[in-house]
Amino acid sequence: MLNYHRQGTGEPLLLVHGIGSRWQVWLPVLERLAAERDVIAVDLPGFAASPPSPPGTPPGIPSLTDALERFLDDLRIDTTHVGGNSLGGWLALELAKRGRARSVTAISPAGFYNDREAVHMRTSLRLSVRVARLLAPNAELILASAVGRTALMGQLTGRPWKVPVQDAVEDLRALAAAPGFDATLDSFSRERFRDGEAIDVPVTIAWGQRDFLLIPRQGRRAVRAIPGARLVTLRGCGHVPTYDDPRLVAEVLLAGSRPAPIVAA
Repeated sequence: MLNYHRQGTGEPLLLVHGIGSRWQVWLPVLERLAAERDVIAVDLPGFAASPPSPPGTPPGIPSLTDALERFLDDLRIDTTHVGGNSLGGWLALELAKRGRARSVTAISPAGFYNDREAVHMRTSLRLSVRVARLLAPNAELILASAVGRTALMGQLTGRPWKVPVQDAVEDLRALAAAPGFDATLDSFSRERFRDGEAIDVPVTIAWGQRDFLLIPRQGRRAVRAIPGARLVTLRGCGHVPTYDDPRLVAEVLLAGSRPAPIVAA
């Protein structure tokens, strides 16, 4: 069973983090979401407090989607609204293709990069995890200042100085300790999202205006690949936007999971 946090009432909303992250990345938006949704924030296999996938499991998008399906089965949830960031955004879209999503809000989802952009992403993330592993023992000292948080988190977060020190420390250590990081990155960075026409539920693609990991132009590719998807720009936000503007991110997630308004004939 995957590690998860559950809070709130209403229709279920599954939240899926990106590579190297943990469910707590959603904490800044959790209270707002839980007022309207039964929020389930999960740690992916091999990240944070979830155990790695069983030996012999091939890394990548299909096996991670399988794990999320089993997780929903364990919770006896047939379909759920899904919100995901980065790798989690791609997985949210895969759940929709499998008929497990009522709606999807994908925040800077992976899978829409060209070859050059994929190299940039892979190189940046490999550097990030190496730095995290090197600095983890001294994380409190390094991240205590806004300057330190900006230097280490500026590529992923639009306003890194807003991240609380302890959250930044625990995020860095979770990244450094993630056993699933290397194999997962090598796998999904060589894949691309496909078969978007198989999705028949509402899809919102949200992209941080200051996303330096997955360039915002990839959002236009995403909405072209998924018929009916809408594109929202998260102004002033980076690749991981929950600390940048919690109110905006929560509203985008809630709006993406609300029924479309009925237009009078």
